[in-house]
Amino acid sequence: MAPLKVLMVAEKPSIALSIATVLSGGKLYTRKASTEVHEFDGMFLGSHAYIKVTSVVGHVFRLDFPPAYQDWNASNPLDLFQAPVHKAESNPKVHICRHLNQEARGCGHLVLWLDCDREGENICFEVIECTGFQVNDARRKVHRARFSSVTEKDILKAMGNLVEPNRNEALAVDARQEIDLKVGVAFTRFQTTYFQGKYGNLDSRFISLVFSSLFLICFH
Repeated sequence: MAPLKVLMVAEKPSIALSIATVLSGGKLYTRKASTEVHEFDGMFLGSHAYIKVTSVVGHVFRLDFPPAYQDWNASNPLDLFQAPVHKAESNPKVHICRHLNQEARGCGHLVLWLDCDREGENICFEVIECTGFQVNDARRKVHRARFSSVTEKDILKAMGNLVEPNRNEALAVDARQEIDLKVGVAFTRFQTTYFQGKYGNLDSRFISLVFSSLFLICFH
């Protein structure tokens, strides 16, 4: 019987290395890619498996407005609250989404080792989207590892207690990100326009920076 093929994804490269080192007993092969990929033969769910461990570098995607709303002079700040938003890669030069899609090919299991908070849960679903896996797909299964540290004890415990990712927590982060984007950009544009009208010689980039900082302090 052919071994299972498993892809594991952590939130950053150092965590991926720690997980791979524990699960492989230190016997692994590492190759370069958008983020390093650690490969080894091991056991997964009681069966022999070929395992790959790689990582993202935080959020794969960010929210933004479409081009029609990017021009400050073409849209009213109030219109931004009803404007559509779309997701774009956070670090397009790193090609994380393409990297995950390539590494997932031929794999029947995806194990998500993202941080155990709402942000981590949101990144779980970003990874799922990039890899082409589907939650509740009987042929290609998605697993969520819940852990509090990257010690050998916690990693092995997480492997023995895999669960499903929590879509509701991920959606809560989507909602918060959209609110942050719309309120933050509308507030900054309104204040920038207001102060430029009173003090025309002020640099708009400076005003935008100041009020973006104030928004983050006040609402986070």
